[in-house]
Amino acid sequence: MTTILGILNITDDSFFDGGKYLEPAAAIAQGRALAGDGADVLDIGAASSNPDSRGVLPEVEVARLEPVLPGLRGIPLSIDTFSLPVQRWALAQDVAYLNDIEGFANPELYPALAQSKAKLIVMHSVQARGAATRVHVPPGEIMDRIFRFFDARLSALEKAGVARSRFIVDPGMGFFLGSDREASFVVLRGLALLKRRFGLPLLVSVSRKSFLRSLVGRDAASAGAVSLAAELYAVRQGADYVRTHAPGPLKDALLLAKTLDGPAAPA
Repeated sequence: MTTILGILNITDDSFFDGGKYLEPAAAIAQGRALAGDGADVLDIGAASSNPDSRGVLPEVEVARLEPVLPGLRGIPLSIDTFSLPVQRWALAQDVAYLNDIEGFANPELYPALAQSKAKLIVMHSVQARGAATRVHVPPGEIMDRIFRFFDARLSALEKAGVARSRFIVDPGMGFFLGSDREASFVVLRGLALLKRRFGLPLLVSVSRKSFLRSLVGRDAASAGAVSLAAELYAVRQGADYVRTHAPGPLKDALLLAKTLDGPAAPA
């Protein structure tokens, strides 16, 4: 069964919906709408990580998140942040998931991670630290880089006492894999191999990303169809979690796929 994470950006510079949900009431309403459309989890970010994003102080992130979380009680929440103070704050709120684009690079956090119950979305990025940048990585090298990253990072977390059963691996997509869009297609084709290699739940986040938009010549607002096609392909390759701006169409498409995979009509 695929778990759908609905993207809720409480930011002013996210590439798709920056500024729309900065007000707590708007964020809460959007979060509840995403859940109503089929999101099993809300992945909430208060600082953007796209290449054109502006840095946000940890206290600003917390100030954006703090009034929103109480209004979303009853919905499993994930906090998307690579800021150590914000991660500590999120763990204190007993969130269900913690999502880190740096893949939990800071060992200072490991004791708190070991003591928590949150599932950890451990993401790979070619930047290693910080937001995405436009850096070229040869697509032919990307899978080996991902394998080496997870070999080292998952081992370090386990040695620190974090149970392997809490890991969800995210290979990264778009600029997190470099400026060549082919790298993202290489990784999408290699998802089944990645899952076999580590034997862990796999998360994919391709929604409206530039590598898809450039392929079909669409802007972010009109890239829903190509995003959905990529999400369904990822599920076919073994993705257990899909992070998306549009949970409703994905939920409907997954239901149709499940129905069509049922028993064939008698001859």
